Amino acid sequence: MLKQLLILIIKIYKRFISPLLPSSCRFYPTCSSYALEAIERFGALEGSILAIKRILRCHPFNPGGYDPVPKKEELLELKLQRRKNK
Repeated sequence: MLKQLLILIIKIYKRFISPLLPSSCRFYPTCSSYALEAIERFGALEGSILAIKRILRCHPFNPGGYDPVPKKEELLELKLQRRKNK
């Protein structure tokens, strides 16, 4: 239920709000596309966390570039590496 609501909100933003704003995302795919894919792939909670982290990286001091949503296996591997390093 929450997942579908978040997806709907992002789609409304992409359709009606984003075209009115100047293009400013430093990444490909755009932050809204990234958020949509992350929530579809990982669910409302984990997808939202990934999207928020991405949006926080989207600022003038970050060069941006290609930054796809990680695959489930890649995300699991990153989590395991972080736990080992603690």
